[in-house]
Amino acid sequence: MAEIIRSIRGMNDILPEATPYWQVIETILKDVLAGYGYQEIRFPIVEKTELFKRSIGEVTDIVEKEMYTFEDRNGDSLTLRPEGTAGCVRAAMQNGLLNQTQRLWYMGPMFRHERPQKGRYRQFHQIGVEAYGFNGPDIDAEMIMLTARLWKALGLKGVTLQINSLGSTEARLAYREVLIAYFEQHQSELDEDSQRRLHSNPLRILDSKNPEMQALNDAAPKLIDYLDEESKQHFEQLCQILDSVDIAYEINPRLVRGLDYYGKTVFEWVTDQLGSQGTVCAGGRYDGLVAQLGGKEATAIGFAIGLERLVALLEATDALPEIKQTDAYLVAVGEQAMAQAALLTERLRDELPGIRLISHCGGGSFKSQFKRADRSGARWTLILGDEEVSNQTIGIKTMATGEQQTIKWAELPSFLSQ
Repeated sequence: MAEIIRSIRGMNDILPEATPYWQVIETILKDVLAGYGYQEIRFPIVEKTELFKRSIGEVTDIVEKEMYTFEDRNGDSLTLRPEGTAGCVRAAMQNGLLNQTQRLWYMGPMFRHERPQKGRYRQFHQIGVEAYGFNGPDIDAEMIMLTARLWKALGLKGVTLQINSLGSTEARLAYREVLIAYFEQHQSELDEDSQRRLHSNPLRILDSKNPEMQALNDAAPKLIDYLDEESKQHFEQLCQILDSVDIAYEINPRLVRGLDYYGKTVFEWVTDQLGSQGTVCAGGRYDGLVAQLGGKEATAIGFAIGLERLVALLEATDALPEIKQTDAYLVAVGEQAMAQAALLTERLRDELPGIRLISHCGGGSFKSQFKRADRSGARWTLILGDEEVSNQTIGIKTMATGEQQTIKWAELPSFLSQ
């Protein structure tokens, strides 16, 4: 007997009992995005490896340890996308979308080879939102207001907003030297990853998830004290807008984000309901990335929401959306009844668009079919036998109460629309 082939560790199936929740959540997200004028873009899940090396940064966990990279038959190095921003920028540049302002969103799987745990998987799903060509803090505020509206539309509570500014490239370079000097004085306290990053990318040390590094990081010089004047004003204006619309936030000077392309505004929505994987949504400005990838200078900002974490958070806080159940399940026994069942159900679908109607297939007794109807969660079971066909009637059982009645076929569309 052949061995059963199982899924790859960290790449999970989403089963039929769960997918209705995903569909409702995705619909809510799409509706809110449409309300702000964002349009969907779709791009490949495989890109040239160089795209991610140049955008994310070679001295990052993602590029160094986590990317699924392989050579194709032509010898080209390709990578399953570990995040969406770089691919979105590449698609926008390649297709001439950056000649004017753009508000875009995308949804789909991302891939990172890391140790699977709750809220962190090797294949995970994100909805990403990007805006190009907007200079001021108003678009930064719009991104945050949009996410706040998403939580409201989902009925989600228990998430808090953290914001920070990474300043200009010049400000970060000056701060970099201050940070190196500080960590050099405490070199013996650095873990292995931090030792390696000390001179290549010291800001990444602040992003360390190692609990033993937290006290050292908390005492480090703060980037916000080294911001350039323009970045200070940009950040202050952002805070003023958020104050004006009553969106609460915490300024977190340790929030640096994990990717090299960020500058100025960065933000995260976090929760304490999911253990160590507490970031539900994260984003920020990346004004230099388009030029870094070979295009003309273009301002840009975006965020991404991890859908697995969002679903888990909704479940943990009893906020999963209500799912529309099956309306009716038709059982049919007898040669004439089985022949009539398909015709009757198709007419109902024509007259009642959107009805959720299951017609039993595979035969069986009334008893066995009723068991299937009960498991379906249908509101009503429709009962068709040869006698009902002769009389052009149908039996109806209301599953919640057990009440049964018989009506004419012509009355059925009106009954099912109630």
